[in-house]
Amino acid sequence: MAIVYLGLGSNLGDRIGYVQQAASLIASVEEITVVRTSSFYETEPWGVKSDNWFVNAVMEVKTSLSPQKLLEECQRIEKQLGRKRPEGKDYEDRTIDIDILFYNKDIINEENLVIPHKFLHLRAFTLVPLLELIPKFEHPVLHKTIEELHEDLENPEMVVLYGTRVEI
Repeated sequence: MAIVYLGLGSNLGDRIGYVQQAASLIASVEEITVVRTSSFYETEPWGVKSDNWFVNAVMEVKTSLSPQKLLEECQRIEKQLGRKRPEGKDYEDRTIDIDILFYNKDIINEENLVIPHKFLHLRAFTLVPLLELIPKFEHPVLHKTIEELHEDLENPEMVVLYGTRVEI
């Protein structure tokens, strides 16, 4: 079984509800077992033009799914929750976004899948929830812990929406 960290985010509609629904749908997949979930955070949009703030969380799961099959499940859940993907590269607000942040310590560079997620080390909204779960975990490409990556951030501030972890 692989240990995987999934980033969940929503900035459209009932943001908290979409993240909770996504977490429940992930937990309902037969080949996935939820280990734990971080607190939920409200965060300013990063790298995109939007007036809508995000609700973000990270889930730690165990799975027998391959990285590609896991990606398919994540995209199926996104679609089920109303995620629409733009045809071009332009950003659009989304009901839900599910990113595979880490899959064990595997390094994957495929056309449709890059693991570790290529921007996670630049984003407080992924690093802060990861700090709750795996502060000493070493990024397999950058060879820095989550704590060290967070310390390297230029703007590490986040607003906690819920002060405790959310049970699924």
